[in-house]
Amino acid sequence: MKPSDEALSDFVQPFQFESNNLRGRLVRLGPSLDLILHQHAYPQAVGALLAEAVVIAAALGTSLKYEGVFTFQAKGDGPVRLLVVDITNKGGIRAYAQFNEERLAQSTANTPLLGKGYLAFTVDQNQNSDRYQGIVELQSGSLAEAVQHYFRQSEQLPTGIMAAVACDAYGRWQGGSLIIQQMPHDGGIIYDSTSNVDDDWYRAMMLMGTCTSQELTDPFLSAHDLLYRLFHEEGVRVYEPQAFQHQCRCSEKRVEDMLRSLPREEIEKLAINDVVEVTCEFCNRHYRFEKERRETLYREVTPPIQET
Repeated sequence: MKPSDEALSDFVQPFQFESNNLRGRLVRLGPSLDLILHQHAYPQAVGALLAEAVVIAAALGTSLKYEGVFTFQAKGDGPVRLLVVDITNKGGIRAYAQFNEERLAQSTANTPLLGKGYLAFTVDQNQNSDRYQGIVELQSGSLAEAVQHYFRQSEQLPTGIMAAVACDAYGRWQGGSLIIQQMPHDGGIIYDSTSNVDDDWYRAMMLMGTCTSQELTDPFLSAHDLLYRLFHEEGVRVYEPQAFQHQCRCSEKRVEDMLRSLPREEIEKLAINDVVEVTCEFCNRHYRFEKERRETLYREVTPPIQET
């Protein structure tokens, strides 16, 4: 049976355990993830890695309170050079990957596609000059492991995360991620001598480990049913889900503003058959600037000389 569009909706489901101080988020992405991957002719392995980055970024980005853009970036020395995902506070999501085709063709199933490098998490506030960034080393090639290491070492916040992606028989991508975090008690203390927080944490991680990749990506298994299946003994309280949608922020005006900021000589060097073409790395949309249109931009940048 073919999944319905409703079953493939894009959202994050926040939840909290009644029995302890743990909270989590379950991410399900279908149509928006499918659109991101099909805007580019990514090889299957690259598409799967980018899809994993997208669902992990969705889980992380929705844990923060911000007015702006959360960016998840993975950069390595492997066949895949770069993964970029950004999410607005309103749920707009976009992503792209850069890779070396020759090195990818020579890689094997055991080759870490990203190799060694780093992960960076950045929050840019719209109306605030403050910019937060966290960086963690990427060694094993596992995005989830690097994220867990970052929260354990840099934020002192125990975090468990898992992610899975799948491409169904109809060529449609589906992805999911599950994240659980130990939240600070009042006063910011995570551990104290009288609590059983260690037992709560290990039990939650054990239960989380029973979740399969198929369950995370199954469009017919609802978020509520999956959470109940995994954690019903803990008492799961769910909150209002947040919707996602694919949203690229490129536009004619943004591209024109970018070209206006460049010297005329640099722009003209990019011309092929007297046409400058700019391609958005995120959505692969092409913007064409013929000579007449470029001349208009140059006149707007350089005001005419006033005679005295």
